[in-house]
Amino acid sequence: MTILRPAFLFAQVLGTVSPAESYAGRSETAPSSSPADRTGIAGAIRRLLTAWVVVALLSPGRGADPVVDVGAPRHRVIVSTDIGGTDFDDFQSLVHLLVYADSLDIEGLISSPYGGGRKAQILKVIDAYERDYANLTTYSDRYPPPDRLREMTKQGGLESAGYDGFGAASEGSRWIVSSARRTEERPLYVLIWGGIDDLAQALHDAPDILPKLRVYFIGGPNKKWSVDAYHYIATHHSKLWIIEANETYLGWFVGGNQVADLGNDAFVATHVAGHGALGDFFARGISFDSRTRTTLKMGDTPSVGWLLRGTPDDPRQPGWGGQFVRAWERPYRVFDRLTTAADHIEQFGVFELALPASEGAPHATEANMQIENQSLPGTIDSKGLMRFRFSPKEAKEYRYTIRADSPLLEGKSGALTSVRPAPDAAMRPAPALPNWWTDDPAPAVAEGQRLGAKTVSRWREDFLRDFAARLRRCQAPAPPKSASIP
Repeated sequence: MTILRPAFLFAQVLGTVSPAESYAGRSETAPSSSPADRTGIAGAIRRLLTAWVVVALLSPGRGADPVVDVGAPRHRVIVSTDIGGTDFDDFQSLVHLLVYADSLDIEGLISSPYGGGRKAQILKVIDAYERDYANLTTYSDRYPPPDRLREMTKQGGLESAGYDGFGAASEGSRWIVSSARRTEERPLYVLIWGGIDDLAQALHDAPDILPKLRVYFIGGPNKKWSVDAYHYIATHHSKLWIIEANETYLGWFVGGNQVADLGNDAFVATHVAGHGALGDFFARGISFDSRTRTTLKMGDTPSVGWLLRGTPDDPRQPGWGGQFVRAWERPYRVFDRLTTAADHIEQFGVFELALPASEGAPHATEANMQIENQSLPGTIDSKGLMRFRFSPKEAKEYRYTIRADSPLLEGKSGALTSVRPAPDAAMRPAPALPNWWTDDPAPAVAEGQRLGAKTVSRWREDFLRDFAARLRRCQAPAPPKSASIP
């Protein structure tokens, strides 16, 4: 496993080596520093103390229960999840979140689009947490009572936002607003594990909350299911502080050290099954698409890892949740004709098609674009154009067909080609997106073709050993202090 040695971390913090040079000398991603920052006794002491903290947090081989500074303020967290919707791994990530619940100040759990997932799926995992609660509280009195978690579990939107990117407020979007408006100096971290619709609705209804928010969005497939809400945020709330992780998150289960008990199947069999009600639920209790899922994935967990080990206020720094670069202009292309494979859109960009809908009353027309496993509803604009939006999660050729009650649209088909971002795209950060972060497109940090994933997978042994230690808390109460090993 590739790791950052303590000496290297000291060099990063002291300013002799940039964070980007931990891979390929990409100094353009390194934080800027003035001569005043690099000189003076006070500055040297500050950097030295920071170096000790970074080494303590990110040193490899941390398999024991992590030491939590009970005096330190915990991060305020709301999770928005499509649990039970499009994938099974949200259940796994929720188990992981709950065994670390004493290290975070959890303020909300929201069931959000896309798919059939509902609030009941979150409550099911909390039921397992309740059975382990007695054991967990022998290790820390900061674990929230199960009923408190139930009280903060909210139902978000039941459907994806329409073309405007927002619609009616939901219980979940209102909870984001009320949490963000609390009198608190700490920012509110919103971890998006599914569609970004409830966040878009909250920002639409209460734009004043934007400065308090810090967002980690597991994009990629979730972006394609909530493309309208994403586009609304990017175009109307461009100052939002957000990490858009389209592929970096894949490093949690792709690449890294997967030898012996660290393999995706072996880890569950060895360190999860038989470890309390939460462990057994993770290992044997997740049924999705009529199959019991027993393989480790946890694709949403990097958003939590980002808060547990790293520097949450500086996405350029290394940590369990990945390492990111300033976003370049968010790709967006509109076509007023049927496209062909010669028409390109950047991977994870927003592709929009605007076609004449009918000769007569345009508002009577209904249409859907069939593309891959999606049926995207069209929306008529004021000019009588039918508009469709799509976000490609893979770099490849896509083909689509339109189904409509208008002869001008019915059966029409086309294609488009999604292409990888340029390797040097990060050298052109968008001025209009000052707080927007995304995957590093440099090949050196890709896991195969997965952008940025190596910035997570490099820590695999560390975060899995730590998770295993946390699960042991579910299995048995803490030993008496007199019997503990110094």
